[in-house]
Amino acid sequence: MREANFNAIFEELTPRQRKVLQGFLAGETDEAIATTLCVEPSTIRRHLANIHKEFGLSNLEGEHYSRRDELIELFTRYKPEVVNPGLVSGKGGRSPDLDFPGSPLSSESPLYIERPPIEARCAKEILKPGALIRIRAPKQMGKTSLLNRIIASAEAVGYQALRLNLRQAEEQFLTSLDTFLRWFCITVNHKLNLPVQLDEYWDDRFGSMVSCTTYFQAHILGQLDRCLLLGLDEVDWLFEAPKIAQGFFALLRSWHEEANNLDIWQRLRLVVAHSTEVYIPLNIHQSPFNVGLPIRLTELTVSQVQTLAGQYGLYRLSSAEIEQLTALVGGHPYLIQLALYHLQKGETSLNHLLQTAATQSGIYSSDLRRQWQTLRSHPELMQSFKAVIETKEASRPLDPILAYRLESMGLVRLQGNQISISCELYQQFFEEQL
Repeated sequence: MREANFNAIFEELTPRQRKVLQGFLAGETDEAIATTLCVEPSTIRRHLANIHKEFGLSNLEGEHYSRRDELIELFTRYKPEVVNPGLVSGKGGRSPDLDFPGSPLSSESPLYIERPPIEARCAKEILKPGALIRIRAPKQMGKTSLLNRIIASAEAVGYQALRLNLRQAEEQFLTSLDTFLRWFCITVNHKLNLPVQLDEYWDDRFGSMVSCTTYFQAHILGQLDRCLLLGLDEVDWLFEAPKIAQGFFALLRSWHEEANNLDIWQRLRLVVAHSTEVYIPLNIHQSPFNVGLPIRLTELTVSQVQTLAGQYGLYRLSSAEIEQLTALVGGHPYLIQLALYHLQKGETSLNHLLQTAATQSGIYSSDLRRQWQTLRSHPELMQSFKAVIETKEASRPLDPILAYRLESMGLVRLQGNQISISCELYQQFFEEQL
């Protein structure tokens, strides 16, 4: 809701509604307000329910409702002088003692902001036999947090579910496809608390892909009495080992297709999360990246940032201030969270944050230095990104692989064949550096 709409609705409230609201925002109980106004407490509850509806906060009717904290949030944002500060600090954990941003959010985190219809589509998709979901977005856009939500949805319907980060495959396991697939099977085994019986199923005469498939079908899926959702995170880690990637991705595609032939493979649901477009050569009929449900995570909108600010307890940020912050970082979830974290801690003001954002003394200095160091370590990326900085307007990338890598870093946006810098923050900082 914008401030103008809020003021218009507030002016339309009746004198009695305003008195009820005044007592409520002062922290008085329904009974105390009723005594002052010489009415029954049920009348006060009806007034508050109607006020709740007037501001468009819910469709609830009557006197039984449970989201009064939304009224507190709304008035804290637009009319903080009438709100008892004790209501803001005591609203059931709306301003929690927050962890520093950067880690994936749990499925129950109040800081997770849904990006409809993504979550609902994923929850529906995993109900399909042999489902495959592909999540793609740059780093720190919320892929793992979404994966955690999908896992929670799977567990809620009785599935066995697990997440496997492929970055955990150390270099010694990337020497050959056989070595990697053995590591993969053993790791899934351990996460499911199943005994490892690799030697009983692995047969070099048929090759590692057939052996892995047999092991998964007979020992893993065969041991489970319910569907298995397997979430594979950071799969683009394998792009640096093309031969392994080609075999592994072809294997995933074959498992997805086996659901059409064998009932047991219908019990496997796959979710694959990656940061970049696939830039290694894959046979179109063997790639898992052109089947299943594609999910592309987008940046947060101004409205979603407003909601997140409320979860941080920052109700006093105006719509204009939210728009400024969103524009600065392009709605990037991690960069937004970082700003809100420092504001919630009282470590900076928004004006100071905006003025120093692209400097070495600003809150983004660590992220900017990390990005700068990556570019310096890869001269080919540096030159490609410099061309984007100098052009400013969307331009055609010269090398698709370099463009995909810059996108995975969150530095650029790709729309079709056009490439542009992702946000004002990076434009300001790298203009000075390059």
